[in-house]
Amino acid sequence: MKIWVGVTDNEWYHYLAELQPDEVNFWRPGGGGFRAIEPYEPFLFKLHSPYNFIVGGGFFIRHTTLPLSLVWDVFEQKNGTETYEEFYQKIKGYRDSRGSMEPNPSIGCSVLTQPFFFPEEEWIPVPDDWSPNIVQGKSYDTESLQGGRLWDQVELRLQSLPIELEKSQVGEESRYGQEYLARPRLGQGGFRLEVTEAYQRRCAISGEKVLPVLQASHIKPYARSGPHRVQNGLLLRADLHILFDQGYLTITGDHFVEASHKMKDDFENGKEYLELHGHPLINMPVLHDQHPSDTYIQWHHEHIYLG
Repeated sequence: MKIWVGVTDNEWYHYLAELQPDEVNFWRPGGGGFRAIEPYEPFLFKLHSPYNFIVGGGFFIRHTTLPLSLVWDVFEQKNGTETYEEFYQKIKGYRDSRGSMEPNPSIGCSVLTQPFFFPEEEWIPVPDDWSPNIVQGKSYDTESLQGGRLWDQVELRLQSLPIELEKSQVGEESRYGQEYLARPRLGQGGFRLEVTEAYQRRCAISGEKVLPVLQASHIKPYARSGPHRVQNGLLLRADLHILFDQGYLTITGDHFVEASHKMKDDFENGKEYLELHGHPLINMPVLHDQHPSDTYIQWHHEHIYLG
């Protein structure tokens, strides 16, 4: 198993340690990729020098690049600031000290679920091979001497922390590794990004690509015990999302759209939406194990769809 130790903004860490959220966005002021670890592997926080300690971490979900306004919409205070203006100024301070940064820049986002924050007396000194010249971070393998020692210390501290786990689905073990027969649960922001990326940033029904109007919809609502899982999600244009949630639209197990006649009865309108009835979904995830689950689709038919 790989571990990433990321150099962490100290203010970001202390704010979130006080907030104790269920997920965080470990952002970078610029874009770029991140491939050091796989989904659900540990991502640890190392404070800036002179505080050469590992002080917490989380479990990596994915890395992506998004416009700043959308990042705030998805994560809000889980970005590590109280307000959007503070968040903007923080990014501006890293990117452009001259004050000419564009209004809505794209930034890198590493989404972490189930973050944990160690009390100061349990902070872990950085491994012996940590160089003071490291700017972004360093990966370790638990099969190595340094990586194994580090993970042993982290695991010892995690035993007293409330990490929520869920069992892997059949076939997922090969995707996430043998360590993750039980894995940390996704939060709302992680769910939104997982669904957005699974559907290649296109609406499942309309094919719309304008990112600000696309929303990740739960097929079985979270408030009614629907999980934050890609198989319980659809990426929908905002108006279609509203109609889906209110039961005027649904999908079938073979991925066709159904539109309720109640739309016309209730609003004396809706021709554009009623014409979607019987059309196949335009866009689906590439990976079959990310397709909508028949179980959740059936639940939506029985409990939400107006028929």
